[in-house]
Amino acid sequence: MSTSSATAGRAGATGAAMAYDALMAHQRQTSALGQVAGRLGWDQETMMPRGAADQRAEEMAAMEAVLHARRTDPRIGDWLAAIEAAALDPVWQAQLRHIRRSFDRARRVPADLAEELARVTSRAQGQWAAARAAEDVQSFVPVLERIVALKRAEGAALAAGGDPYEALLDDYEPDAKVSEIVAMFTAMRAPLVDLRAAALAQPAPQGLQGTFDERAQMELTHLLARAFGYDFNTGRLDKAVHPFSSGSGADVRITTRTSAVDPFNCFYSTVHEVGHACYEQGIDPAYALTPLGQGVSMGVHESQSRIYENQIGRSRAFTGWLFGQMRDAFGDFGIADEDAFYRTVNRLQNGFIRTEADEVQYNLHVMLRFDLERALIAGDLAVRDLEAAWNDRFAADFGFAVDKPSNGCLQDVHWSVGLFGYFPTYSLGNVYAGCLYQAMRAALPGLDGALAQGDTSGATGWLHETVQRHGGLYRPREVIAQAAGMVPTEAPLLAYLHEKFGAIYKL
Repeated sequence: MSTSSATAGRAGATGAAMAYDALMAHQRQTSALGQVAGRLGWDQETMMPRGAADQRAEEMAAMEAVLHARRTDPRIGDWLAAIEAAALDPVWQAQLRHIRRSFDRARRVPADLAEELARVTSRAQGQWAAARAAEDVQSFVPVLERIVALKRAEGAALAAGGDPYEALLDDYEPDAKVSEIVAMFTAMRAPLVDLRAAALAQPAPQGLQGTFDERAQMELTHLLARAFGYDFNTGRLDKAVHPFSSGSGADVRITTRTSAVDPFNCFYSTVHEVGHACYEQGIDPAYALTPLGQGVSMGVHESQSRIYENQIGRSRAFTGWLFGQMRDAFGDFGIADEDAFYRTVNRLQNGFIRTEADEVQYNLHVMLRFDLERALIAGDLAVRDLEAAWNDRFAADFGFAVDKPSNGCLQDVHWSVGLFGYFPTYSLGNVYAGCLYQAMRAALPGLDGALAQGDTSGATGWLHETVQRHGGLYRPREVIAQAAGMVPTEAPLLAYLHEKFGAIYKL
């Protein structure tokens, strides 16, 4: 190589490094502003005065306008063009993969559409909550019609001639295909329906008796959060209508809800959200405020929340420990011993609410929503007909009728905030969790003994090392395949469910 060529090569490398540094500085500021916007959303769900809804909608719209402008800044294209990705290390390449994808997608969505979506969905959260409390679907129909119209427009812009719903799904599970989701649900539906029918034909385990003090529930739920590794130094736990987790890095917040007659609602909602939160808290700090500094997809995110909640939290070993904690907190609540308590925690029963559904029936709730929201986005189902379509499908799938809207099409917050394409990631998370749990049990032969003492550190530590610390470094299916040692498939989940509930119900 000539001297001039070597000099040019060094200059090119220096230029690429400078472009990368400028790009990442821009990205960190954008991510920081995104975190601020997320905090506004958290406040709206937990502490915001009721009368502030309209002002908050304008604040959210203003934030989205700023964020959209930053995400579509032409300099991003210039910086990307100046960097030779093939010469970068894997972390640089992963950062650029996320940034290029975000830049390409953001440029397809008009700024006024992004701003209007933020405004309408911010206001709609309160409108949904009011309609839900009043059991009044019709009052929410015009709001949802506006949201669906906006999401159709967004999906069409993102799809560029392809499937608008699949384009929306890609926001939550990059690279996922509707055809793959349909195939997965087809493979799962019949085995789950058969297992449910066989279990419900058997005598049901006993339920809880009495009422459970709200303050004691919150004290025990804080204990549970700590037991699963949630760091309160960088997080907090509050109450909300619909439990959720928000934030990343050094500020990750969770919410829960209480029920005087069903403390499991509080406890397992908390453990579920702790799974999300620990994923975000566990990501390599070097990735903070970069595309790698957050969970790589909602399917992978749900794998963490669901394995915390179900395979670990509802296991025979861990429920034995929880039984003692509940006896200490509430005294006698009608359950004789640890074995009976385990069956109570995992009892199958008819119910309307997805978030309260047992492991066998949960995915059937998701399948219903997946089909309905695809029809809404495609224009095959009008919003005014959603309630009837929901009720008909629910009766066909579950064998009994919806009694009120809050148990039907108004139960979830997702559509009111524009999260079309989100629901199938819940089932993807269950499938991923099944694969991870199979690998975890092989890697941790002493797992049950530790869980029986309330010690989840082996399980959560394994998940941290194999999944959580990587953040967005790998693609969704890639990180699961590496951790589980297999290409993700529904087979481990179905095997786990048949083994667990076959034993509980003596099938």
